[in-house]
Amino acid sequence: MSHPLYHQLSEQLGYLTWPLFICAFLSSLIVVERLALLLFELPKRDTWLTQLRRQPKSATPQEKQQLMTQISRGSSMLSKGTALLLAHSDHPRAMREEIATLWLVKQKRQLLSGLKILQVIGIITPLLGLLGTVLGLIEMFNQLGVSEGPVTPAQLASGLGLAMNTTAAGLIIAVPAITFAHLLTLWAEQRCNKMSHILNLLNLWLEGFDKALSLDNDTSAPQGTTLAHSTATSSSP
Repeated sequence: MSHPLYHQLSEQLGYLTWPLFICAFLSSLIVVERLALLLFELPKRDTWLTQLRRQPKSATPQEKQQLMTQISRGSSMLSKGTALLLAHSDHPRAMREEIATLWLVKQKRQLLSGLKILQVIGIITPLLGLLGTVLGLIEMFNQLGVSEGPVTPAQLASGLGLAMNTTAAGLIIAVPAITFAHLLTLWAEQRCNKMSHILNLLNLWLEGFDKALSLDNDTSAPQGTTLAHSTATSSSP
């Protein structure tokens, strides 16, 4: 590769140019892909849920068909989960809970995809920077060892420059990687908890509990709900 930018980076980072470049490329790719998923999901408003909360009627066949028609126009994760529940509305409640739990585990795995790799990159890049610091100091001492005259700033500059540049590059890659990994993980968990809570209420509504959807207006999953507990248990290592 004869690109001037590559030569400049190679002079500043030495042997760690390619490892740091690969880490930066992978972390950027994962962050962009995850942010694209987030931006694709956030604008989707489940207006059908708001309408259903305002008119909590019993789950008659007509109500089920009407709800299926409304959610068929949406493409959010919650709409897909609700459609799955409605498609199995004739099954026992325990069966619907098991199906919804398996679906939630799959969605959580999809939302968390790539974030573990992002965390690993955030851990290893500072270590690569530390390795570059050691290599830079070794180079500096080697130059001082073969020098017969007095030590000059030029002899120290190359080794110290390599040491400081690799450390800075490792931290520049690690800080955004760890930050985005934690923020995107937090969003994914909150999203799954919200869907778990709403699917619990919809399951009660399908069971014939008229007031299920108006129990509360809090979309965070309460502790002790069946689907939320099962999802956490199924997805735990």
